[in-house]
Amino acid sequence: MIQATSNPSSPSLAPEANERLAFLQALIRLGKEGEQAVQQHVAQELERLGCIVQHVTYQPRDLTLRDEFAAYPNLHDEERTAIIARLPGTGGGRSLMMFAHPDSEPSTDTTGWRHDPFAGSVEAGRVYGWGVADDLAGVATMVESVRSIVKSGVTLHGDVIVASTPSKRHARGMIAVMQNGGLSDAALYLHPAESGAGMREIKSFAGGQLLFTITVDGEQPPTTEPGHTAFAHLAVNPIEKAMSVCTALQALDAERAERVHHAALDTAIGRASNLLVSTIATSHQQRFNRVAQSCEIGCALSFPPGETLESVQAEVEACISQAAAADAFLAAHPPRIAWISGVSPAEVRTDDPLFEIANTVIHNVTGERAFANVLHTSSDIRVPNVQHGIPTIGLGPLCGDLSQNGKTDEWVDLADYLRCIDVVAGIISGWCA
Repeated sequence: MIQATSNPSSPSLAPEANERLAFLQALIRLGKEGEQAVQQHVAQELERLGCIVQHVTYQPRDLTLRDEFAAYPNLHDEERTAIIARLPGTGGGRSLMMFAHPDSEPSTDTTGWRHDPFAGSVEAGRVYGWGVADDLAGVATMVESVRSIVKSGVTLHGDVIVASTPSKRHARGMIAVMQNGGLSDAALYLHPAESGAGMREIKSFAGGQLLFTITVDGEQPPTTEPGHTAFAHLAVNPIEKAMSVCTALQALDAERAERVHHAALDTAIGRASNLLVSTIATSHQQRFNRVAQSCEIGCALSFPPGETLESVQAEVEACISQAAAADAFLAAHPPRIAWISGVSPAEVRTDDPLFEIANTVIHNVTGERAFANVLHTSSDIRVPNVQHGIPTIGLGPLCGDLSQNGKTDEWVDLADYLRCIDVVAGIISGWCA
């Protein structure tokens, strides 16, 4: 039930801060109308600020990817639109691209919300709204940082590129942006920080991730009876065979933990790779008196820079092949691997000029030195880096997204949102001027 309300602006904020808040609130309200309404408003505002704006319509499945894939059923089968805006520099300087995504999780049941999900209400220093943490605050930060640069009158030698582009569920918007001229010397991915650190962190690392399933066949007992319990000894239970496959996967995971290393990951969490067996399902769910025909194992494998998708896939294939060879039934009925999706890792070192400028600006704005967060597996910061070798880091305000709040009352910290705009504007000045 929606109960909490507040005024659309805060009397305690300075006029410039209220303007920044108002733009974010406008995006939250437009979110009720859908992604295109948000994109149109963003494009209009960037045009008013003097940017050259391009609308790119694309089909995700038609884009060419490097070192990344997603099985066709997992792709959106519909046209999407990305907004590319360019604030031209005078020439001779480094260019910087900012990107964020306007598409959020589908707005379904909002009955548990205390705040109107499409009002952008402010309470206790938090801005509430559907999609505000994923990723309307990032989109608003891009626009407001450009506004700050334009108002300041600073001379930029390099171009500033703003990309508001779909990302959720393999929308591949940044691929479309870069294949339509959206290239730069460096990039910022602007997205609220789910880690709880807010503007105290710089996302400079994206681990690779491979998602896949393994289907293990069984053999039902030779009977026409509807129940199999009395004949179970005559069957080959795919669950039992799947257990041996899981044991092989556990052995691969342990072996990789000993062999695969990355200094930053080893320091942060004690290992650089994990293989997670996350689901086991049979073809006869909830039919307890029948032997299933097959069993499907769902897995995710994370891996660090230095490894490739192809090499990791080859290790999984070898593991399953060896497990099958050790079992007569599996040797005759080999388990089948289906690759669902895969992304490559990317990293920006802490001595990279982009990281150093960002860290300096964060210290100037917040009074604190940021730390490098290396625990973002499959983050979008990988995309410009992997596809075109563009160093990319991620920044964003403190937030609580739907996954952290029981699917209700998504929020971003207002003060951190305002700081993020100042930080991004400072990075633009430091990098492009």
